[in-house]
Amino acid sequence: MTSIKTSDTSNDEANFVSGIDLARMFYIEVVCPLIEGRAHSAARLGSGSDVLGFDTPRSTDHGWGPQLHLFVATSEVDAVRTIIDYSLPEEFHGGPVYFGWDEVAVKHHVNVAPLGEWLKSHLGFDPQVGITVQNWLTTPQQLLLEVTAGAVFHDPDGDLKRVRNKLEWYPNDIWLWMLACQWRRIAQEEAFVGRTAEVGDELGSRILTAQIVRDLMRLCFLIERRYAPYSKWLGSAFRNLHMAPRLAPLLEAALKATDYPTREKALCSAYEYVAHCYNQLNLTPPVDPEVRLFYKRPFRVIGGDRFAETCLAAVQDEWLKGQPLVGSVDQFVDSTDVLSNAHRSRCFTNIYGVHFE
Repeated sequence: MTSIKTSDTSNDEANFVSGIDLARMFYIEVVCPLIEGRAHSAARLGSGSDVLGFDTPRSTDHGWGPQLHLFVATSEVDAVRTIIDYSLPEEFHGGPVYFGWDEVAVKHHVNVAPLGEWLKSHLGFDPQVGITVQNWLTTPQQLLLEVTAGAVFHDPDGDLKRVRNKLEWYPNDIWLWMLACQWRRIAQEEAFVGRTAEVGDELGSRILTAQIVRDLMRLCFLIERRYAPYSKWLGSAFRNLHMAPRLAPLLEAALKATDYPTREKALCSAYEYVAHCYNQLNLTPPVDPEVRLFYKRPFRVIGGDRFAETCLAAVQDEWLKGQPLVGSVDQFVDSTDVLSNAHRSRCFTNIYGVHFE
C-alpha cells in the first residue's frame, strides 16, 4: 500500500510571512529602488489565496514567492520591463524570486502593464472607461475580489483607488435583482428537502439540504454587500460575515441531521434568521419572515418567491426587470474554469439576449 506524505506546517507558523507582506517587502526593498523616479502604481492583486487573506504555511508548498503588479504608462512598459527582467535577485528573504507551478513556467512574477490593459485582460473590460449592466452580470465575484481585495503599496495619482472604489459593490438595481435571483434559487428547491425524505430518498434530501445551505450562504454575502469567493474559500469568507455566528450553527445542524424533522427544524430557523437580516436592509417593504407550509403539503418553507417578487418590484431598470431570474454568472454557473476566466464568463452574456462587440 502506498502512503501519501504531507508536510507538517506546525513548525512554520511562527516564521510564516503572508504573501501580502512578502510582496510589500519585495516592493519596498527591491523593486521600488530599481524604478525610482519612474511614475507607477504598485499592488498585489489577482489570483492567489494571499490576495484574499487566506494563505497559511501550507500555501508555501506550491507556487510561492514574491508577486507584484506594476502599473505604468504605455510608453514606459518596455523600459520598466527591461529593468525588472535584468535586475531582480535570484532570492529574496531565503526564497526564490523565480518560480513556477503546474503549467506555469519558472519566471519572476512582477507583472508590468498599463492599468487599463491589465484590467481588460483580468475582468474583460476596463472600468475606468465605464461599466455596463452586462459587465456586472458576467464578471465572476472571484474576479471582482481579485481587483478589490489584495493590497496597494504605491498609488500616487489615485488611479487604483478610483478603480477599486468603482468596483466596490454593485449598483443598487443590480443588487436588488441579484437578491431576487438568489431568493428564487431557494424557492425552487426548498420544498424538495421534505418531498425526497417523504419517499425515502435520504441521500437526495441531504444533497438538496447542502445545496440550500450553499445558497443561503451566498445570499448572506449579498445581504452584507460582500463579494463571495469561489468554492475553495467560500466557507472561510463566510465565517467573517456578521451573520455567521448566529447562522453557521444552524446550517451545520441541518447538514449533520440524520432525519428530516431535525433537518427541517434547523433549516427553518436559518430561513427565518436570514429573512430577518434581509428585512433590516430596508431596501424594500418588509416581508413576513416566518416559515409556512408549502401550499397544502406538510413541508415548512420560507417561501422564497415572496422575497424575490418584492425585490424585483423595487428594481427601476426596465431591462433588468424583463430578464429571467437566472442571476449573474455566479448564480447559474459552478465551473471554476468559467468563474476564474473573464473571457469564458463573458460568453454567457447571450443568456440575457445581448451580445458584446
